[in-house]
Amino acid sequence: MTTRSRSKRKGNLAKYWGFIPFTLLIAALAGWMPEVAPVMILGLAALSSYFFVFGMPVWCGALNRDGTTCRENAYGLLLGCYRRQHKWQKVKMRFARTKWAKLNRGLWTQPRECLATIGAIIAILGGIAAFVPLPWMPK
Repeated sequence: MTTRSRSKRKGNLAKYWGFIPFTLLIAALAGWMPEVAPVMILGLAALSSYFFVFGMPVWCGALNRDGTTCRENAYGLLLGCYRRQHKWQKVKMRFARTKWAKLNRGLWTQPRECLATIGAIIAILGGIAAFVPLPWMPK
């Protein structure tokens, strides 16, 4: 009996669940859902940003010992793959100021990473906009 990896066991809806609250967040911010309260917008923004930062399937992007970039599957923009050293590399990139440029380059390498980065930025700004009155939102 062969075991299947975590990503193969999960369906597409389970892997990409964060796009549902992200779509609702965009609809609420665009004014298509005027009855949504700011607290609900904040909740949708929190769920969406959590998904993009810690849950979306992306490549690891950490450096291997031979200097190449790791292409293993990771979850979220800020987490590494299953290798312990790669997880520590990603943690060090977040907190070491000299590594921020390298981390920023890794956020824009592939279309999947670009989508996750843009989605996280929009979700965070949407959470801030939940309490700032936007001109097109009804009062």
